Amino acid sequence: MNQLRPFDLDAYTRRARHGPCFVCAIADGDPEYRIDHEFIYEDADVLVFLNRYPSLRGYTLVCPRRHVERVVDDLSDTEYLQLQRWVYRVGRAVEQVVPTERLYILSLGSQQGNRHVHWHVAPLPPGVAYADQQLAALRLGGQILAMPDEEMATLATAIRDRLLEELWRGRAHEI
Repeated sequence: MNQLRPFDLDAYTRRARHGPCFVCAIADGDPEYRIDHEFIYEDADVLVFLNRYPSLRGYTLVCPRRHVERVVDDLSDTEYLQLQRWVYRVGRAVEQVVPTERLYILSLGSQQGNRHVHWHVAPLPPGVAYADQQLAALRLGGQILAMPDEEMATLATAIRDRLLEELWRGRAHEI
């Protein structure tokens, strides 16, 4: 089990509200943003990476590459369903790598900060007390998991390997 480390919520809020769109900065290759994230998968339409501020081990973000601010109004039915396929695939891969009692899928953000639509795929580990379960993924108060860079890289690789296995298997069935 990882230890917790302090988290500067005020600095995070300032960056989210007054900095550039973090997803667009990552998509554009901005080194200040890109270097801080462990990538799992990306293509022309989607970005998948570990949460930089994890409250749970394996907490992953799934984002449309293009700037989208409203979950349903800014996406066509087809685009929305394609992104949900990615959320599903990523969720399956995360559950295969990280012990998970329940997988939470959330779309968070605000027009006041972190506007770019992104889904949080948050695996609740077994053993969390019932009273704490539904808030465990959202716990950002003053602490986050203290995961060394090497552990984050290893975790991202394991999830990526599972995701790519699933993608390959799915394509093999289509042939």
